[in-house]
Amino acid sequence: MATVSFIGLGVMGYPMAGYLARNGHDVTVYNRTGEKAERWVGEYGGAKADTPAEAARNCDFVMACVGNDDDLRSVTTGEGGAFGGMKEGAIFVDHTTASATVARELHAAAGEAGFGFVDAPVSGGQAGAENGQLTVMCGGDEADYDAAEPLIGHYAKSCRRLGEPGAGQLCKMVNQICIAGLVQGLAEALEFANKSGLDGRAVVDVISKGAAQSWQMENRYEWVLDGAFEDNKGFAVDWMRKDLGICLDQAKEVGARLPVTALVDQFYADVQAMGGNRWDTSSLVMRLNK
Repeated sequence: MATVSFIGLGVMGYPMAGYLARNGHDVTVYNRTGEKAERWVGEYGGAKADTPAEAARNCDFVMACVGNDDDLRSVTTGEGGAFGGMKEGAIFVDHTTASATVARELHAAAGEAGFGFVDAPVSGGQAGAENGQLTVMCGGDEADYDAAEPLIGHYAKSCRRLGEPGAGQLCKMVNQICIAGLVQGLAEALEFANKSGLDGRAVVDVISKGAAQSWQMENRYEWVLDGAFEDNKGFAVDWMRKDLGICLDQAKEVGARLPVTALVDQFYADVQAMGGNRWDTSSLVMRLNK
């Protein structure tokens, strides 16, 4: 069993850290809002720390799942950051969806300090985290990945190293680019079915058995048909726009063209203007109903 800390107890990190504790690891948690860390300790045991550096001290592995590049820098190399408390030979595993640039930056800083860094963004949303069914895409040194994989496996159904530092983040960008087009297509298709007088559920039952089938269709069609975007465990529009911004910035850097992704990003801006910041990403259909 390993000595582990988990930094960031949001809707993803809270259950992920819980899986580590349930599987017998010695877990210390840190969260910017201390009350949530206290609640986690009350539920799972372990300990809470007042700073990321304190949480990381003497740990074999430090896992993190925070909001964006700036948040990640703050909890790693910022004042009181985890990198200041990590021991030589430890491994930092970052589950934040962030840029490949920050992943490479932190990998280099970790290497200079004598410990490892694996970028390991996840896909599967809140439900995937709560059910231990996440897909984890990793980049970093192979030995560090091999050491961290058994721990990641406690909350993942699939985990794979894609290559060098930043490769995990690049793979997550591919994931989000695919989703952007799929959810827009689903919105348009079901709106078309509705306006044509078809039973949307019957339509999905038929076409989901053929070439149009997708995870988004099977798991989100009811939300689209019912307009149920607020009280669910999906993926918020605000976070999707953050992710698509990362994709578009990276595309400029490598010279890739993402016309559909850029268009869907602007459609999500329309949803935000409707007050849908925290709606699930499948809420794109709402702008078609205006």
